[in-house]
Amino acid sequence: MSKAWFITGAGRGFGREFTKAALDRGDRVAATVRNTDALDDLLAQYGDALLPLQLDVADRDSVFQAVADAKAKFGALDVVVNNAGYGLFGPVEEITVEQLRDQFEVNLFGVLHVTQAVLPILREQGSGHIVQISTIGGIAAFPYLGGYHASKWALEGLTESLAQEVAPFGIKVTLVEPGGYATDWSGSSAVHTTPQPQYDGLRQAFAEQQKHTPASYIGDPVAAGPALLKVVDAEQPPLRIFFGTAPLPLVSGLYEQRLATWNEWEKVSAEAQGHSE
Repeated sequence: MSKAWFITGAGRGFGREFTKAALDRGDRVAATVRNTDALDDLLAQYGDALLPLQLDVADRDSVFQAVADAKAKFGALDVVVNNAGYGLFGPVEEITVEQLRDQFEVNLFGVLHVTQAVLPILREQGSGHIVQISTIGGIAAFPYLGGYHASKWALEGLTESLAQEVAPFGIKVTLVEPGGYATDWSGSSAVHTTPQPQYDGLRQAFAEQQKHTPASYIGDPVAAGPALLKVVDAEQPPLRIFFGTAPLPLVSGLYEQRLATWNEWEKVSAEAQGHSE
């Protein structure tokens, strides 16, 4: 049976590829974008299987209306993909409060709005799959991306709790954690802090690293669509899954370092408890 999808940020990048992959196999998709013109070509190709919806995920009332429109159109929602988001680039000292709040409004609160809007529908159905598009930057952090990391680490914690809360209702939850991909994440959709000269070296180093990242580390967004289909079709989908080959070795080393540090300081940790059983 065909699935009914609700996908945010469907105009480009991952969101567009997820939309195309679902439509190509005969599923139906409610696709949200800032400007529905971005979906004109897909609408011409797929017709009524696609429901374009203009939406800013930071607008809670509009999110609830869009979800209601999708439910009215398709009668059910089987897969919800929280994909809308953007990158905030710059060292922590340069980030303005407004920039960080805006980052959280989209990357975290936008996800919260969509999740809370769809949950009553999924609970009533006794089924459904919520997919949160996180990042390798949701479990690892690098210089120059502190604001972005903060929003994605928050998303990871929110989602891990959510998965445990909704499992009794038959609802599945997955965090997709991509590595580097050839999307517009660091392009026109990105926000940059106002430079301070003290961080010129860091800024230059970051730019050089981006420039010299091996091509083999950069994934093709087109391949992400079929991969997501395998995740949502699985009888027991994972809570977390990497997209791309770069994240696993990086995170394996990172967790080894964390465990080593925790073990090294175990004595102080025990002293901090203040008493023993």
